[in-house]
Amino acid sequence: MPWFDIGVNLLDKRFEIADVIARASENSVNNICVISSDIKESLQAQRLTQSHNQQAGYQQLVYTAGVHPHYADNFSADALTQLNLLLTDTNMVAIGECGLDFNRNFSTKKNQLHAFEAQLAFAAEHNKPIYLHERDAFETQIALLKDYLPSIPNAIVHCFTGTRAQLEAYLALDCYIGVTGWICDDKRGGDLQEAVKHVPLGRLLLESDAPYLFPKTLRPRAKNNEPCFLPHVANKVSILKNIDLDILSKACLQNAFSVFGINSHDVKK
Repeated sequence: MPWFDIGVNLLDKRFEIADVIARASENSVNNICVISSDIKESLQAQRLTQSHNQQAGYQQLVYTAGVHPHYADNFSADALTQLNLLLTDTNMVAIGECGLDFNRNFSTKKNQLHAFEAQLAFAAEHNKPIYLHERDAFETQIALLKDYLPSIPNAIVHCFTGTRAQLEAYLALDCYIGVTGWICDDKRGGDLQEAVKHVPLGRLLLESDAPYLFPKTLRPRAKNNEPCFLPHVANKVSILKNIDLDILSKACLQNAFSVFGINSHDVKK
């Protein structure tokens, strides 16, 4: 069964990229979205996806481009200039990872809000999907999304770990919901395990968020999480939703193509 991992920090220094992609393919994770955290990483992701896809002969890697809230203090008008230059790249499928993170506040709240709203406006102006991060900032973030999402084609809630009430708020805005290995953590993942039962199949996406969030139910434990472990996450989701794994695979694959605006004929399935 084919899988699309819609969130991988593939440029992380812990990864040997070619090996990670090879192991993913061996486990039928044939398509990967590379997450970017700042403009420098967005440009690196562009070079990686172009080089890899040219060699592969089909579109196996896509990427996001944007500024994570941790780096919002460094956000400037030049970031939007650089993003504008990436718009013609068909491998760039969403603006982000962007949003609000009031947990550690690596950037000030003021700068986070400025960077996030600027990227929401950019996505709306250029009709691009938005790839969202949120931690301990739900009420503020959802208020901004209500203003902007009607003008944005698609929104992906990356690494959703919230409650059913938060899920319903995102679904009311037609967001897609990204589920990670957090769902395999019975101690911390109770809210998510309950919420995922109520995610419509047509709004569900699967992601590893590798190298983070190794599924706790998987043995033996690897040093880093990887896309190759995504089928294990999928199996847990299929059990919780009480649906056949093949049905889940087809739905999540089609959802990824739809949310990113990818022509399924151009990719490996």
